[in-house]
Amino acid sequence: MKQGAHEVHLNLNVRGLPVSATLGINEESNRLLAAGKQIYKLGLGQSPFPVPGPIVKELQNNAHQKDYLPVRGLQALCSAVAGYYRRTQDLTFCSEHILIGPGSKELMFILQLVYYGDLVIPTPSWVSYAPQAHIIGRHVRWLQTEAKNDWLLTPEELEGLCQADPTKPRIVILNYPNNPTGCSYSDQQLQDLAAVARKYRLIMLSDEIYGELNFTGTHRSIARYYPEGTIVASGLSKWAGAGGWRLGTFAFPTELSWLLDAMAVVASETFTATSAPIQYAAVKAFQGGAELERYLQQSRRILKALADWIFAQLTAAGLEVARPIGAFYIFPDFSPARAKLAARGVTDAESLCRKILQEAGVAFLPGSAFGRPQHELTARLAFVDFDGARALAAAEQSPLDQELDETFLDQYCEKVLIAIRTICHWLR
Repeated sequence: MKQGAHEVHLNLNVRGLPVSATLGINEESNRLLAAGKQIYKLGLGQSPFPVPGPIVKELQNNAHQKDYLPVRGLQALCSAVAGYYRRTQDLTFCSEHILIGPGSKELMFILQLVYYGDLVIPTPSWVSYAPQAHIIGRHVRWLQTEAKNDWLLTPEELEGLCQADPTKPRIVILNYPNNPTGCSYSDQQLQDLAAVARKYRLIMLSDEIYGELNFTGTHRSIARYYPEGTIVASGLSKWAGAGGWRLGTFAFPTELSWLLDAMAVVASETFTATSAPIQYAAVKAFQGGAELERYLQQSRRILKALADWIFAQLTAAGLEVARPIGAFYIFPDFSPARAKLAARGVTDAESLCRKILQEAGVAFLPGSAFGRPQHELTARLAFVDFDGARALAAAEQSPLDQELDETFLDQYCEKVLIAIRTICHWLR
């Protein structure tokens, strides 16, 4: 019997899934801007900084590269990625165990496709982990974290999930510095989590895409403490400002090479190979150098100054906030103002975000988009609405060991400061 259009629609794997929340808020913000409204965009988590000059130059020099590259990635790039981890983290990855993809997002999707097991996600978490699992048909197990722990996963929470079914295959996602909170793990916390992961033979997908944006430049991978079971994910989108270039990396231990092999098979039948010019340019990015290190130092410096200022403003306004130590996000809880907000028709984070966008012109995302309960009044603010190239150039004029003050932020990150002040004023 021939299916009707309605029946075909019901059989779609993506039924019930909306467009990604981060992309959705960006499109809505742009629509309002086009309609002539003043909108401050704290929704989409896109780096405000330009792609570093040396990497852009490499892309220009390799624009002529047109051949299909190996499915696993350009050999020179795989070697550069392995060298990067050795140089910056003292991690030993073979170049043969590096997989290059068109964004780490695509690689995460393929990993879930080839590995049959539950996806364990601490919340709050990035908006696309769970929808990918739903598209594929994998079971998602949420682990609710707590504000008192800076929204970080604890060994006890992970143990509590695993001990009920010790042998069940699982992939646990660990993302830090975290999107949406900007918080990160200490060495001891990573060691304690690694002990639980080893006990239950978990596969840890360590999403370290924001690792280079740790404000103090001291990011440490859990792969140091659980090397045999950790896949490290990274790319160019966040630290190098190259989100639209779409280049992601996975680094596998020898013990998980079978998983890399399976992913490469799927890659060969889906994206075939990552863009050749982008891969050639990325070699320079992972090789590093003095100019790139200076770029990172200044980026961290600006983001830290913003994070500290925003934290102070929001806490002074009576909100509960975990202090970010990396990336460009902050995750306030508006619960202390719940009674006052209820009187204005705000009962959850979604209505809060709608109300502030409509009445104050500030766009940001509800905590429910990141796996938090619907009734919660948490939200993610991405403090990226400023001219990163201009801010970097200005920061270069002051000594690295000197903190950037509010005067600097008012001049070079004006929209972000206006947005935060507007939120605080709206609350009052």
